[in-house]
Amino acid sequence: MRRYWTIAIALPLLAGCQKSETAPEAAPSATAALAAPSAAATAAASETPNPGTARSVEEENELFAFDYSYPVEAGVIPTLRAVLDADIARQRDELGKEAREGRDEAKKGGFDFQRHDRSVGWKVVADLPGWLSLSADVGGYSGGAHPNHGYDAMVWDKAAAQRLKASDMFLSPQALSRAIRPDFCREIDKQRAARRGSPVNRKSGDPFDECIDPLESTVILGSSNRKAFDRIGILVAPYEAGPYAEGDYEVTLPVTASVLAAVKPQYKPTFVIKK
Repeated sequence: MRRYWTIAIALPLLAGCQKSETAPEAAPSATAALAAPSAAATAAASETPNPGTARSVEEENELFAFDYSYPVEAGVIPTLRAVLDADIARQRDELGKEAREGRDEAKKGGFDFQRHDRSVGWKVVADLPGWLSLSADVGGYSGGAHPNHGYDAMVWDKAAAQRLKASDMFLSPQALSRAIRPDFCREIDKQRAARRGSPVNRKSGDPFDECIDPLESTVILGSSNRKAFDRIGILVAPYEAGPYAEGDYEVTLPVTASVLAAVKPQYKPTFVIKK
Protein backbone atom coordinates (compact mmCIF):
# COMPACT_ATOMS: atom_id res chain seq x y z
CA MET A 1 0.00 0.00 0.00
CA ARG A 2 1.54 3.31 -1.00
CA ARG A 3 1.96 6.19 1.42
CA TYR A 4 3.93 9.16 0.23
CA TRP A 5 3.69 11.03 3.50
CA THR A 6 3.67 9.66 7.01
CA ILE A 7 1.90 11.56 9.72
CA ALA A 8 3.44 11.43 13.14
CA ILE A 9 1.10 12.59 15.87
CA ALA A 10 2.60 11.99 19.09
CA LEU A 11 2.33 15.77 14.85
CA PRO A 12 15.08 32.48 11.03
CA LEU A 13 16.29 34.43 13.28
CA LEU A 14 13.01 35.90 14.24
CA ALA A 15 12.13 39.43 13.42
CA GLY A 16 9.07 38.84 15.55
CA CYS A 17 6.95 36.01 16.90
CA GLN A 18 3.16 36.07 17.01
CA LYS A 19 1.14 33.71 19.14
CA SER A 20 -2.54 33.48 19.93
CA GLU A 21 -4.65 31.01 21.88
CA THR A 22 -8.26 30.72 22.85
CA ALA A 23 -6.89 29.52 26.19
CA PRO A 24 -3.69 30.98 27.75
CA GLU A 25 -0.47 29.93 26.05
CA ALA A 26 1.80 27.08 27.04
CA ALA A 27 5.36 27.71 28.15
CA PRO A 28 7.60 28.58 25.18
CA SER A 29 9.21 25.64 23.42
CA ALA A 30 12.86 25.24 22.53
CA THR A 31 12.21 27.04 19.27
CA ALA A 32 11.93 30.27 21.24
CA ALA A 33 15.73 30.18 21.46
CA LEU A 34 15.79 31.21 17.83
CA ALA A 35 14.94 34.77 18.82
CA ALA A 36 15.60 37.26 21.54
CA PRO A 37 12.68 36.97 24.00
CA SER A 38 10.04 39.61 23.61
CA ALA A 39 8.00 40.96 26.49
CA ALA A 40 5.00 38.92 25.31
CA ALA A 41 7.06 35.74 25.11
CA THR A 42 8.48 36.34 28.58
CA ALA A 43 4.97 36.84 29.99
CA ALA A 44 3.75 33.69 28.26
CA ALA A 45 6.43 31.62 29.96
CA SER A 46 4.57 31.70 33.26
CA GLU A 47 1.18 30.93 31.79
CA THR A 48 -0.49 27.51 31.64
CA PRO A 49 -3.62 26.38 29.77
CA ASN A 50 -6.90 26.74 31.61
CA PRO A 51 -8.23 23.33 32.66
CA GLY A 52 -11.61 22.35 31.32
CA THR A 53 -11.43 24.46 28.17
CA ALA A 54 -10.73 24.03 24.50
CA ARG A 55 -7.28 25.09 23.39
CA SER A 56 -5.98 26.58 20.17
CA VAL A 57 -2.32 27.47 19.70
CA GLU A 58 -0.95 29.44 16.75
CA GLU A 59 2.66 30.44 16.17
CA GLU A 60 4.12 31.99 13.04
CA ASN A 61 7.58 33.26 12.21
CA GLU A 62 10.09 33.26 9.36
CA LEU A 63 10.92 29.59 9.88
CA PHE A 64 7.54 27.99 10.39
CA ALA A 65 3.81 28.30 10.95
CA PHE A 66 2.30 26.02 13.58
CA ASP A 67 -1.24 25.57 14.80
CA TYR A 68 -2.77 22.93 17.04
CA SER A 69 -6.21 22.76 18.60
CA TYR A 70 -8.39 20.46 20.64
CA PRO A 71 -12.02 20.75 21.78
CA VAL A 72 -13.43 21.36 25.23
CA GLU A 73 -14.57 17.72 25.46
CA ALA A 74 -10.88 16.80 25.57
CA GLY A 75 -9.94 19.74 27.78
CA VAL A 76 -12.26 18.65 30.61
CA ILE A 77 -10.44 15.31 30.94
CA PRO A 78 -7.24 16.08 32.90
CA THR A 79 -5.21 13.10 31.73
CA LEU A 80 -6.16 13.57 28.08
CA ARG A 81 -5.54 17.31 28.32
CA ALA A 82 -2.04 16.59 29.64
CA VAL A 83 -1.36 14.21 26.76
CA LEU A 84 -2.44 16.77 24.17
CA ASP A 85 -0.61 19.68 25.83
CA ALA A 86 2.58 17.61 25.83
CA ASP A 87 1.99 16.81 22.16
CA ILE A 88 1.66 20.52 21.37
CA ALA A 89 5.05 21.26 22.91
CA ARG A 90 6.72 18.25 21.31
CA GLN A 91 5.38 18.88 17.85
CA ARG A 92 6.19 22.58 17.96
CA ASP A 93 9.79 21.82 18.97
CA GLU A 94 10.05 19.10 16.32
CA LEU A 95 8.79 21.48 13.64
CA GLY A 96 11.28 24.14 14.71
CA LYS A 97 14.15 21.66 14.52
CA GLU A 98 13.10 20.46 11.06
CA ALA A 99 12.70 24.04 9.84
CA ARG A 100 16.15 25.06 11.07
CA GLU A 101 17.67 22.05 9.34
CA GLY A 102 15.78 22.92 6.15
CA ARG A 103 16.99 26.52 6.31
CA ASP A 104 20.60 25.38 6.75
CA GLU A 105 20.34 22.93 3.85
CA ALA A 106 18.86 25.63 1.62
CA LYS A 107 21.69 28.00 2.51
CA LYS A 108 24.33 25.37 1.75
CA GLY A 109 22.62 24.39 -1.51
CA GLY A 110 22.12 27.94 -2.66
CA PHE A 111 18.34 27.67 -3.07
CA ASP A 112 15.41 29.45 -1.49
CA PHE A 113 14.17 28.19 1.84
CA GLN A 114 10.49 27.23 1.96
CA ARG A 115 8.88 27.95 5.30
CA HIS A 116 7.64 24.81 7.06
CA ASP A 117 4.03 24.49 8.16
CA ARG A 118 2.26 22.03 10.45
CA SER A 119 -1.34 21.95 11.65
CA VAL A 120 -3.24 19.52 13.88
CA GLY A 121 -6.94 20.03 14.57
CA TRP A 122 -8.71 17.57 16.85
CA LYS A 123 -12.51 17.33 16.81
CA VAL A 124 -15.13 15.16 18.46
CA VAL A 125 -16.51 12.16 16.58
CA ALA A 126 -18.51 10.74 19.49
CA ASP A 127 -18.74 11.56 23.20
CA LEU A 128 -20.13 8.56 25.09
CA PRO A 129 -20.49 8.05 28.84
CA GLY A 130 -17.23 6.09 29.06
CA TRP A 131 -15.53 7.01 25.82
CA LEU A 132 -14.42 9.98 23.75
CA SER A 133 -13.75 9.36 20.07
CA LEU A 134 -11.65 12.02 18.35
CA SER A 135 -10.27 12.55 14.88
CA ALA A 136 -7.66 15.03 13.71
CA ASP A 137 -7.00 16.77 10.43
CA VAL A 138 -3.23 16.92 10.03
CA GLY A 139 -1.47 19.09 7.49
CA GLY A 140 2.11 19.93 6.70
CA TYR A 141 4.43 21.55 4.20
CA SER A 142 8.21 21.40 4.03
CA GLY A 143 8.76 22.27 0.36
CA GLY A 144 7.67 20.52 -2.79
CA ALA A 145 4.82 20.72 -5.24
CA HIS A 146 2.02 20.94 -2.69
CA PRO A 147 1.16 20.65 1.00
CA ASN A 148 0.51 17.25 2.52
CA HIS A 149 -2.62 16.23 4.35
CA GLY A 150 -3.76 13.27 6.40
CA TYR A 151 -5.54 12.19 9.56
CA ASP A 152 -5.07 10.87 13.06
CA ALA A 153 -7.61 9.42 15.47
CA MET A 154 -7.98 8.09 18.96
CA VAL A 155 -10.54 6.55 21.29
CA TRP A 156 -10.06 7.72 24.88
CA ASP A 157 -11.10 5.28 27.61
CA LYS A 158 -12.35 7.64 30.32
CA ALA A 159 -12.32 5.02 33.09
CA ALA A 160 -8.85 3.69 32.36
CA ALA A 161 -7.44 7.08 31.28
CA GLN A 162 -5.98 5.36 28.26
CA ARG A 163 -5.63 6.19 24.59
CA LEU A 164 -6.63 3.45 22.15
CA LYS A 165 -6.76 3.05 18.42
CA ALA A 166 -10.12 1.95 17.07
CA SER A 167 -8.57 -1.34 15.96
CA ASP A 168 -7.40 -2.02 19.54
CA MET A 169 -11.03 -2.72 20.45
CA PHE A 170 -11.22 -5.57 17.95
CA LEU A 171 -9.76 -9.07 17.94
CA SER A 172 -7.17 -7.84 15.43
CA PRO A 173 -6.87 -5.26 12.67
CA GLN A 174 -7.26 -8.11 10.21
CA ALA A 175 -10.52 -9.23 11.84
CA LEU A 176 -11.97 -5.74 11.54
CA SER A 177 -10.76 -5.42 7.95
CA ARG A 178 -12.43 -8.68 6.97
CA ALA A 179 -15.70 -7.52 8.54
CA ILE A 180 -15.86 -4.17 6.75
CA ARG A 181 -13.77 -4.49 3.59
CA PRO A 182 -16.46 -5.70 1.15
CA ASP A 183 -18.83 -2.84 2.07
CA PHE A 184 -15.96 -0.38 2.21
CA CYS A 185 -14.73 -1.31 -1.27
CA ARG A 186 -18.20 -0.98 -2.79
CA GLU A 187 -18.70 2.46 -1.24
CA ILE A 188 -15.30 3.87 -2.12
CA ASP A 189 -15.65 2.61 -5.70
CA LYS A 190 -18.94 4.53 -5.95
CA GLN A 191 -17.19 7.68 -4.77
CA ARG A 192 -14.22 7.18 -7.08
CA ALA A 193 -16.49 6.56 -10.06
CA ALA A 194 -18.44 9.74 -9.31
CA ARG A 195 -15.27 11.82 -9.21
CA ARG A 196 -13.71 10.22 -12.27
CA GLY A 197 -16.83 10.08 -14.39
CA SER A 198 -16.47 6.37 -15.17
CA PRO A 199 -16.73 3.03 -13.31
CA VAL A 200 -13.70 1.67 -11.49
CA ASN A 201 -12.11 -1.31 -13.18
CA ARG A 202 -10.38 -3.38 -10.52
CA LYS A 203 -8.53 -5.36 -13.22
CA SER A 204 -7.03 -2.33 -14.95
CA GLY A 205 -3.62 -2.75 -13.35
CA ASP A 206 -3.76 0.83 -12.10
CA PRO A 207 -2.99 0.83 -8.36
CA PHE A 208 -5.56 3.59 -7.88
CA ASP A 209 -8.26 1.22 -9.11
CA GLU A 210 -7.45 -1.39 -6.50
CA CYS A 211 -9.55 -1.93 -3.40
CA ILE A 212 -7.35 -0.75 -0.57
CA ASP A 213 -7.27 -2.22 2.91
CA PRO A 214 -9.40 0.14 5.05
CA LEU A 215 -7.19 -0.54 8.06
CA GLU A 216 -4.28 1.11 6.27
CA SER A 217 -6.23 4.35 6.41
CA THR A 218 -7.50 6.10 9.55
CA VAL A 219 -10.40 4.36 11.29
CA ILE A 220 -12.75 6.28 13.57
CA LEU A 221 -15.66 5.14 15.75
CA GLY A 222 -18.95 7.05 15.73
CA SER A 223 -22.33 6.93 17.37
CA SER A 224 -25.81 7.99 16.32
CA ASN A 225 -27.32 7.57 19.80
CA ARG A 226 -24.53 8.86 22.08
CA LYS A 227 -24.77 5.63 24.06
CA ALA A 228 -22.70 3.13 22.08
CA PHE A 229 -20.58 2.95 18.94
CA ASP A 230 -22.75 1.99 15.96
CA ARG A 231 -20.78 3.50 13.08
CA ILE A 232 -17.29 3.06 11.69
CA GLY A 233 -15.65 5.72 9.59
CA ILE A 234 -12.63 5.37 7.34
CA LEU A 235 -10.74 8.58 6.53
CA VAL A 236 -8.70 8.10 3.37
CA ALA A 237 -5.96 10.65 2.71
CA PRO A 238 -4.75 11.75 -0.73
CA TYR A 239 -2.67 9.15 -2.61
CA GLU A 240 -4.21 6.24 -0.68
CA ALA A 241 -7.15 5.52 -3.00
CA GLY A 242 -6.50 7.95 -5.83
CA PRO A 243 -4.15 10.64 -7.11
CA TYR A 244 -3.59 13.80 -5.12
CA ALA A 245 -6.01 15.75 -7.32
CA GLU A 246 -8.90 13.54 -6.18
CA GLY A 247 -8.43 14.66 -2.61
CA ASP A 248 -9.67 12.79 0.47
CA TYR A 249 -12.29 10.09 0.70
CA GLU A 250 -14.52 9.40 3.68
CA VAL A 251 -16.55 6.22 4.05
CA THR A 252 -19.05 5.63 6.87
CA LEU A 253 -20.30 2.12 7.56
CA PRO A 254 -22.78 0.75 10.12
CA VAL A 255 -21.81 -1.66 12.85
CA THR A 256 -23.19 -5.00 11.65
CA ALA A 257 -23.34 -8.48 13.16
CA SER A 258 -20.04 -9.27 11.40
CA VAL A 259 -18.41 -6.21 12.90
CA LEU A 260 -19.76 -6.97 16.36
CA ALA A 261 -18.39 -10.52 16.12
CA ALA A 262 -14.91 -9.05 15.59
CA VAL A 263 -15.03 -6.90 18.75
CA LYS A 264 -12.99 -8.06 21.74
CA PRO A 265 -15.24 -9.50 24.48
CA GLN A 266 -14.47 -6.75 27.01
CA TYR A 267 -15.58 -4.05 24.57
CA LYS A 268 -18.74 -5.65 23.22
CA PRO A 269 -21.03 -3.67 25.58
CA THR A 270 -19.62 -0.50 23.98
CA PHE A 271 -20.94 -1.43 20.52
CA VAL A 272 -24.43 -1.93 19.11
CA ILE A 273 -25.67 -3.01 15.70
CA LYS A 274 -26.84 0.00 13.72
CA LYS A 275 -30.58 -0.23 12.97
